[in-house]
Amino acid sequence: MAKKPEILKADETQLQIDELTKFATSVELTAPSRRMLLQSIAAMQETLNKLTRELDLIRLPVSFFDPTEPRLIGHFVALALIAQDRRPLQDIGKAYGSGVYAIYYTGQDEPYAPISGTETPVYVGKADPPANAKSLRDQGTKLTDRLNEHRKNIEKVSGIDAADFECRTLAVQSGYQSSAEIHLIRLFKPIWNNETKILFGLGKHGDAATTRANNKSPWDTLHPGRAWAAANPVAKSAEVILREVSDHFLRSQIFDSTEDVFQAFSEGIKQKDLMNPEPNSKG
Repeated sequence: MAKKPEILKADETQLQIDELTKFATSVELTAPSRRMLLQSIAAMQETLNKLTRELDLIRLPVSFFDPTEPRLIGHFVALALIAQDRRPLQDIGKAYGSGVYAIYYTGQDEPYAPISGTETPVYVGKADPPANAKSLRDQGTKLTDRLNEHRKNIEKVSGIDAADFECRTLAVQSGYQSSAEIHLIRLFKPIWNNETKILFGLGKHGDAATTRANNKSPWDTLHPGRAWAAANPVAKSAEVILREVSDHFLRSQIFDSTEDVFQAFSEGIKQKDLMNPEPNSKG
């Protein structure tokens, strides 16, 4: 029996894929060529996935929950952090554990008034455990050490008071802190985080003698006081930084309550669990 045209076309396409595979694995690819080839393969995979969904008479479920998916685990670790009680940054002390944390501003000083007393953190971060750490004791005191380091930096500078800061902390199993930090940064866009690219520099350490010419971070420009940064040239004026901070708060969502945060997490989980973001017209 002669094959139908659509089957012949599929056979022809399979032969072309086999030829591509043989060719691509037999030549020396340059980095740009490898990158472009991978992009083309990804596009072909997406096209075939769409075709599969279109031809299959049985629909996929609206969502599929895989609790072992790394990004989803990070999502829930971040959510667990927000469920913790807030504590004064000055009262952290010392405790075992590595993990994630969020720092909140509660004072009235500009430019942080728009987020003062809200559930929008000024900074989020992670403290990585030592290699091969299995237990909390193996992790050492990485989490509280990091927060106490931030507290000491805040105490050194002007324009802010360490008494006006609170924090949440969550010690987590080694390996899950990085994906949780990514979720927290994407959701809150904290003004002090490097990724926001406005008022970064809190976590910066003193420059070595060979790098004294480094520019002063925006954080050190707006909050002078760290001795090692005093002589560094200013890259951006305080006036420009303040304007950028104000614009950021106008553009970004400010979470007034934990209910707002939980709602945002819920919507994020829905999006991540969608099997097929495109409408499926099959009944």
